[in-house]
Amino acid sequence: MADDIRALTAELARDPDSLAFLELGETLRARGRVDAAATVARTGLERHPQDPEGHDLYARILADAGNPEAARETWEVVLTLAPRHPGALKGLAYLAYRAGDPVGALELLETALSVDPSDPSVVQALQTVRIAIERMEADAEVRTGADIFAGFEGAEYGLLLVDAQGLILGGVLRDGQGRDVAQEVAAYAAGAAAEAQRAVRLLELGEWRGLVAEAPEGHLHVSAPAPGTVLLVKRERAVPPARLALAAQRAGTAARAWLEAQRG
Repeated sequence: MADDIRALTAELARDPDSLAFLELGETLRARGRVDAAATVARTGLERHPQDPEGHDLYARILADAGNPEAARETWEVVLTLAPRHPGALKGLAYLAYRAGDPVGALELLETALSVDPSDPSVVQALQTVRIAIERMEADAEVRTGADIFAGFEGAEYGLLLVDAQGLILGGVLRDGQGRDVAQEVAAYAAGAAAEAQRAVRLLELGEWRGLVAEAPEGHLHVSAPAPGTVLLVKRERAVPPARLALAAQRAGTAARAWLEAQRG
């Protein structure tokens, strides 16, 4: 056991009400000993349930442990105790950004900056979030006024066109619960297309035309209607493969026509 951890542990043993649990928990967390850090934080909070710093420490440990929901709830507790707590504001902003909500993250970070304008971590996080928002707005601008797949079967949930960088060009892709997952899927789709192209070249099969992924809840057809683009077509499992391929072919024709119009 390192000397600093040994010393802090001894201090807590002498005085269980000591706030040394904050430093000990943070030291353990920084060294990757998440379980031990969580135990220290929980024990400290049993004696100091109204201490916002203790809850902030525990929230960061929960986030490190891959438990964002529990971390969010804990940071919300911090804000009930200290409404402008910078650690909680930054933590909630991080969770919002990771969940695909850069606008929500921006509001939290701007509040954190008003608390401490000199915090470099907040300044850097704001730059990252603003870039993400600019990209979102650019995506929306590209998609506004040009509904590539208007009138096509599945246009409301299962047709998506992206470029080679994963930027959405048009369409919508929703999961089984109706949640829009286009942003999450776009980057993966571009990567999958690149891997498919690489594989067929290594096998000397010529240009790839499409991939079909079959799953218990449905099918996904991936193709490249034009160089540098990827088209995803999602359908229910009951849709026959031939009909899926036909839908992808028709959507690909529409995508190429739209792309040509944009170049013109």
